[in-house]
Amino acid sequence: MTRIAVVGASGRMGQTIIESINQNDKVSLGATLDKGDDLSAVVDNFDVLIDFTRPEATLDYLPICEQAGKSIVIGTTGFDDVGLESINNTSKKIPVVFAPNMSVGVNLSLKLLDMAAKVIGEESDIEIVEAHHRHKVDAPSGTALKMGEVVANALGRDLKECAIYGREGIEEPRDRQTIGFSTIRGGDVVGEHTVSFFMDGERVEVTHKASSRMTFANGSVRAAAWLKDKSAGLYSMQDVLDL
Repeated sequence: MTRIAVVGASGRMGQTIIESINQNDKVSLGATLDKGDDLSAVVDNFDVLIDFTRPEATLDYLPICEQAGKSIVIGTTGFDDVGLESINNTSKKIPVVFAPNMSVGVNLSLKLLDMAAKVIGEESDIEIVEAHHRHKVDAPSGTALKMGEVVANALGRDLKECAIYGREGIEEPRDRQTIGFSTIRGGDVVGEHTVSFFMDGERVEVTHKASSRMTFANGSVRAAAWLKDKSAGLYSMQDVLDL
């Protein structure tokens, strides 16, 4: 049975992950930690760490897991290029599942987006709209960026070059080669994402709406169980779900 450590255990996501672990007979709760607790003190109590905290905290956990030979599931978003490089380097030593969204539905949506982009992307104006609760600090969401990345890759584009994050001050017609992002923050919205392909005369939309954090928690626990006996490497939820 896979023993899991949960960081940020007293937070909303942490509590939901613990609930998911307790409902899953393939895993057990090995340790819980909050800000200020020492992960090094409990490395003998778990096999996999699940982290949905902040980038700076995640980067502190990585070397501890690497040194102890523990796997890690990272659902944290908002990393800069240096942070992403650290995750990649750590994955060369231990198994890492890194995904901006652990939801089964979102990861199925990514497959649908790849298909849609290849079929109609070149004839479409592509816009991504995401909404989250008032407490979310990064924008656009990691999931929205991943959706944009999937679409861009399917079209042979570089998202860093074609993404538009705001149209204020742009006084020219929309460039079809761009991918637009819009962000909404308010209330207690768990997470909503819509990618629209606007064509002349019709529109195709791929939408995912999460009504509970349990969908993300269940996905992360599924990923933790999947990591058992895996070799070092950087894995995604696409790998976990065999998509």
